[in-house]
Amino acid sequence: MKKIMITSLLMATTVWAGPKCTDEKKESWLKQEDFQKKLVTDGYKIKKFKVTDGNCYEIYGWDKAGKKVEIYFNPTTGDIVRQK
Repeated sequence: MKKIMITSLLMATTVWAGPKCTDEKKESWLKQEDFQKKLVTDGYKIKKFKVTDGNCYEIYGWDKAGKKVEIYFNPTTGDIVRQK
């Protein structure tokens, strides 16, 4: 029974954890302010912007079509790593 509980807990943690985006030093990351301005220029509306434990830039907001999005970006390239 203990083994099942531990396995379930580990699986739940994996589901809730965000992706790992980079191991690069923060000095090589795109500046947060500049990156957010680019996203707005590209048509995104940002409700919340944060840096995740997995070294990603993450936004909650809306895309240019008005659809709600949660997107993880690689902070060194600006590429989308995962989108929900």
